[in-house]
Amino acid sequence: MSFDQEWAQLKTTAAAKQDAARTRLNRVPDDDGGGGGSPNGDLVVSQGDLAGVGDEAFKLYQRLDTDGDHAKQSTTAAGAAMKADFALGAALITLADHWNNQVNSLLQACAHISNHLDYTKNAHAGDEYHIVTSLSALDLNRAFGEGKQG
Repeated sequence: MSFDQEWAQLKTTAAAKQDAARTRLNRVPDDDGGGGGSPNGDLVVSQGDLAGVGDEAFKLYQRLDTDGDHAKQSTTAAGAAMKADFALGAALITLADHWNNQVNSLLQACAHISNHLDYTKNAHAGDEYHIVTSLSALDLNRAFGEGKQG
């Protein structure tokens, strides 16, 4: 089998797998009775999971913020040194600027993930507190209401 045939077969297989995954995600489960999604939901995420992903995003941010500049500094210096005598010098400076833009985009994405997960964790904790206190108040009201009637 030639390289082109193998490549075409790989692309066909990948497209079929992608279609199969899309079909699974975009349909109502068979055991649902046709009414939509599960009333209890099927996504479960613990506070520990959210905190772990947020922490890893923050660590990645810190590491990228520190290490991402190494390539920019040396590439810019090399470009500046060669700019007067070689066309490659200007190209290196352009490359360093492009690298810096990409690093900044990644930094923003990491910060967004970390901040969003911190917000989500805190929002859900607040929701949980509200639900628990509301239910406790309802239980007390029922208990006192039942005591008056009996």
